[in-house]
Amino acid sequence: MLSKKTQYALIALQRLGIEYGKGAIQISDIARQDNIPQRFLENILLELKKAGFLGSRLGKKGGYYLLRHPDDINMAEIVRHFEGTIAQLYCVSEKAYKPCEFCKDEVNCKIRWLFKDIRDYSFNLLKNTSLSQLLSDPPLRSETGQ
Repeated sequence: MLSKKTQYALIALQRLGIEYGKGAIQISDIARQDNIPQRFLENILLELKKAGFLGSRLGKKGGYYLLRHPDDINMAEIVRHFEGTIAQLYCVSEKAYKPCEFCKDEVNCKIRWLFKDIRDYSFNLLKNTSLSQLLSDPPLRSETGQ
């Protein structure tokens, strides 16, 4: 499951993507339009700024804006930034690997194989999905239609 923080980050990035090239968007506007608690959103946007996704402007017409075009931001980098890993099990994680505490033979473990395939599929789908695609109409659909 994605954390609320990651979900709010994705929603805020969608809003900033819709407004890309139109100037900075105030935190209060994003919070109100997308029903995100403003104090929580302030921390998320600051984190996205520190990570190099957003810029900010102070003043009456201040707020946040995307530093990169929505085509150049993929969902894998956002999910990894906030979640740390895409894998559901540490034994299949590329970024946070830890040996399985239950398995005696990781190489032949069928559970590990399954979750490695899930990780690979999820990573590839997220990596190949840009912020622009989340803004497109009709919305992005997986190959299975789910």
